[in-house]
Amino acid sequence: MRTAIISDIHGNLEALEAVLKDIEAQNVQRIFCLGDVIGYGPNPRECLDLVMKMDVCVIGNHDYGAVNDPEGFSASAERAIFWTRQQVEKSDNPEDARRRILYLMKLPRIHRENEVLYVHGSIRQPINEYVFPDDIYNRRKMEKLFNMIETYCFQGHTHTPGIFTPDYTFLTPDSFSYKYKLIEPKAMINVGSVGQPRDEDWRSCYVIFEPPYLEFRRIEYDVNTTANKIFAIPELDNFLGERLFRGN
Repeated sequence: MRTAIISDIHGNLEALEAVLKDIEAQNVQRIFCLGDVIGYGPNPRECLDLVMKMDVCVIGNHDYGAVNDPEGFSASAERAIFWTRQQVEKSDNPEDARRRILYLMKLPRIHRENEVLYVHGSIRQPINEYVFPDDIYNRRKMEKLFNMIETYCFQGHTHTPGIFTPDYTFLTPDSFSYKYKLIEPKAMINVGSVGQPRDEDWRSCYVIFEPPYLEFRRIEYDVNTTANKIFAIPELDNFLGERLFRGN
């Protein structure tokens, strides 16, 4: 089964539409989303409506914060999530608003398919735990995480794409020319971010998984349009738009 795996859309409609257009051309059978559909970006309702059509979605910390109290958010992220909550709850058709809220409330923390796991943060703390590239130097943390997975775990949250291997190495997509054959018995794969990349590359990132092969894809989108929408919304800090140009 050829699966597109996306994550961290963050209300960026232009990025999501560009990625979906690319997915359509890749002979993909299904689409999985690893959460943070909303938060930070200017189009939460529209992004939710597109993700609700996908085969699988797990909950991210911003999705959770939109229907519960946000935990561990910075001041700007908290302002953004409260604004996002208002947008999700607001609609010309009350049934649409109810449908979106119920969808968010019912999202699972983990999706398991045979021995492969799909989470937002980590298998240990699916919603909130970050697994950064520098964590390869935290042997205790890495040992615990690898001991909790059977084969492969797909995740997002850090917005930094790459592969963690059992020998505590982090492989960036450009180090293997964006295509990789999984020969390791275990791996944690960060699929990157659709709507707010933070690896110094402004283009959207997602993964196509066709066992045992992975392909990381980078997709250009209309950053100016998204940034200008953010600049026009007082509740969203300008830097949320500015960072899209830098990819950090």
